[in-house]
Amino acid sequence: MRPVEFPPEEIIKAGHELRAAARNITGFALRQKIGGGNHSRLKQVWDEYLNSQVAAKIDPVAELPVEVAEEVATVTKALAESLMAMAVEVNNKAVKAAERHVAEIIRSTGEHREQAERELADASQTVEDLETKLDEARENAEELGNRLAETQTEHQAQAVKFAQVSERLALIEEERNRYEQQADQMRNERDTAREDAAKLRGLVEGLQTQVKDLMQALGSR
Repeated sequence: MRPVEFPPEEIIKAGHELRAAARNITGFALRQKIGGGNHSRLKQVWDEYLNSQVAAKIDPVAELPVEVAEEVATVTKALAESLMAMAVEVNNKAVKAAERHVAEIIRSTGEHREQAERELADASQTVEDLETKLDEARENAEELGNRLAETQTEHQAQAVKFAQVSERLALIEEERNRYEQQADQMRNERDTAREDAAKLRGLVEGLQTQVKDLMQALGSR
């Protein structure tokens, strides 16, 4: 099923609410705020909105007096440095949080996997023991005809136990596969978080380029 698409107005509103609450505005934070959506698209909509605001503020600067233009350049430079510091901080936090989460999942998955392997080995040994006993029961049934009824009862009980062990083996295998899938999913989420951080760095670098061009334009006047 495709994820629910939220209108840009709702995404921008959520971004303003996060900024008012002094929270980092990331794709994951926006998705948590509005209750769904693709975190990459949510962050893209917010970044485009910020770019449009920066462009709207840049256009009238060309008509400002020299003193005001210099002040704007100073403030813009400080803003760019602040955004870069924020981007580095957000990137570090996102990567560290993702790595910690993945490490915890891998550790937990490893423990469950080891437990499942131990139970699987025990169950396999149990199956071997049951098969041995089953063979012995068949031999005794052939040799001791007068105990045929008793042997058949024992054989049926062992067959039931064998089926239960087989079912237990299937459940253990299913649980181990589920933990491995969870580990794969967390690795994918970690890679996505790193991609988001890279996009954020690219946005900041683009903003720095715009600021540099603006400062050069102001300096040439």
